[in-house]
Amino acid sequence: MKIAFTTSDRVHINAHFGWAKEVDVYEISDEGYHFLETLKFDGDLKQDGNEDKVAAKLKALNDCTIVYVSAIGGTAAAKLIKKGVTPVKAKKDTDKIADILDKLVQTLKGNPPPWLRKALKKDKPSFAEEFESDLEEETTV
Repeated sequence: MKIAFTTSDRVHINAHFGWAKEVDVYEISDEGYHFLETLKFDGDLKQDGNEDKVAAKLKALNDCTIVYVSAIGGTAAAKLIKKGVTPVKAKKDTDKIADILDKLVQTLKGNPPPWLRKALKKDKPSFAEEFESDLEEETTV
């Protein structure tokens, strides 16, 4: 699954969702994680009420399961949740991305909490999707 982090230094979760100029994206599983890309955003990101700044981020984060932020507005959080992306607020601006990734890997190896299990199910195809995929493979052979 993909996990995103709002950051200003690519080390800490220290950027407000709406104001973040960079969002680092990682792929994570119970076997580990690796860096995928840095999403970059331009413009007047500190302007309140500027819905364009949020719309671009929503589109860019559409395939992420979780986005860690230092802060996020209620409207932006609701829009993320509606898209199936779970926003998680870091405890403090000094929280390190690598530490959170390490903890998530360990959690995935064990018994993830209910909110994480729900987020993980989003990535798994439903029975109907798997059945359709199997049918397509059989008819193309």
